[in-house]
This record gives sequence, C-alpha cells and structure tokens, in this order.
Amino acid sequence: MLNKVKNSYYKLGAAMTIGMMVSSVGEANAAAAAAAPGNNFGSIAENITNSIANLPGLISAISYLFGTLLAVLGIMKIKDHVENPTQTPLKEGAIRLAVGGALFSIPIVMEAMTNTMGTGNATSSATMQAVSFGIAP
Repeated sequence: MLNKVKNSYYKLGAAMTIGMMVSSVGEANAAAAAAAPGNNFGSIAENITNSIANLPGLISAISYLFGTLLAVLGIMKIKDHVENPTQTPLKEGAIRLAVGGALFSIPIVMEAMTNTMGTGNATSSATMQAVSFGIAP
C-alpha cells in the first residue's frame, strides 16, 4: 500500500515537473521572439549585466543557509565527541564549525569589498557611434 502511494506521488511530481517545463519553454520562446529584432552586442551585454544584478543576494542567502547548517552539524559532532570520544574525533566538529563560520562571514566580506571598490558603472556596455577605415576613394 505504501509503495502504491509513493509511486502515485512520484508520477504526480513528474507530471507537474514536465508541465512546468513545457510552460516555461513556451514563455521563453515567446520572450525570445519578441526580443529578437533588437539583438546586438550592446543589448546582449546589457541583458547579462541585468541578469547578474541579483547574484550577490543569492550568494548571501546560500552562504547564510549553509553556514548555519554546518554550524549546527558541528555542534552535534562535538556533542557526539563528548558522549563517545573514542568513535568521534573532536576535529570533525571543529572543522564543521570553522567552515560554517567562514560561510556565515562571506556576505560581510562581500559587502566590505563592494564598499571599498565602489559601485560605479564599470559594467555598462560601450556604444559604437561610427566606424571609419580611412580608405580614400
């Protein structure tokens, strides 16, 4: 009985995944068709710049999440070491705590680097006004 329920959930999940993929492909094709006439190097560079604008926020969220996870796992490993020191070495918990702390500090370091370097328009795309080859007729 339990296997039948699991199989039905797997089938439902697969059907929903395929449905979402098909609908997103249709939307992507429609968006590409609407944007096709203006494709040049400048618009491609601008699209790339706009697409990666939210990347620091994503990195911060992932860093906080995995930093917290590794810190909790490190504390649990240290607890295991206290309960049974012969089977669980202390270094396993210490390594997890150190890596969790490093991951938890990445957003702070990124913000400090951004404030130090500045946030100018260094990534804006250049525009070309004219091309001259200097060939006389």
